[in-house]
Amino acid sequence: MTSHKPDPELTVFRGLHDVGYTSSPFVTKLETRLRFENVAYRVDVGSVTKAPRGKVPYVSMKHADGQIEIMSDSTLITKALIESGTLEDLNAYLSPAEKLSEISLRALFEEKLYYYQGYERWILNYYAMRSKILGSLPWPIQAVVGNIVYLKFKLTLSGMGILRFNADEIAEFRREIWETASNQLVAVRAQSQDREGPFWLWGGDGPTEADTVLFGFIVSNLISAAGPDSTATIKSYPVLVDYARRVHDQYFPDYELWE
Repeated sequence: MTSHKPDPELTVFRGLHDVGYTSSPFVTKLETRLRFENVAYRVDVGSVTKAPRGKVPYVSMKHADGQIEIMSDSTLITKALIESGTLEDLNAYLSPAEKLSEISLRALFEEKLYYYQGYERWILNYYAMRSKILGSLPWPIQAVVGNIVYLKFKLTLSGMGILRFNADEIAEFRREIWETASNQLVAVRAQSQDREGPFWLWGGDGPTEADTVLFGFIVSNLISAAGPDSTATIKSYPVLVDYARRVHDQYFPDYELWE
């Protein structure tokens, strides 16, 4: 009989001083994953310059032997915690076809929608985004760093071919993704026996990794002042807000609900 290794002491570095939700879908994705299994963690600001891959979230894991491990990337962090036994594999019961749908949805949101909404935030609403993300920096450092981030992100969008489309076309790409997610949630909510608790993206008894992604992106857009069109789009699909509110009520009662 093997004994379970003690769970590491986890600190999630979120990059911002915000209390509650942040505008990063990946931060909320990771926190949601931990809360789904009631894994204790604390939060801290941290710094992108100290993150292993230069991005948030990243975590500090203090093990029972005193060793401290630093990891970044929400997906890789989750995989490491599954391998160590701290988390269970939420996708273990999925069929091959369901796993393909799972990976496809995560890629759609994290590799497509993220950049479509990034265009809205950093290109169309630059000043609102800069003041939110870089507001703790003194002037004129905020302006200098903001310009660097803007140019770097614009170069990334150009390399991906996104800037070949106009603002209306990119907005339609975003809307199409949210409409598709809404249609799926309408179907599974109708089959759910629980009228108050969470219902899940694939209609199962519990969440999968895709639910952490979906919830993270919905919340990110509901609380961001730099993406007014995305916020309005999500609110135009009531099931998206209902889905997020139910997850919030059960797993994030200590966080302030969006307006």
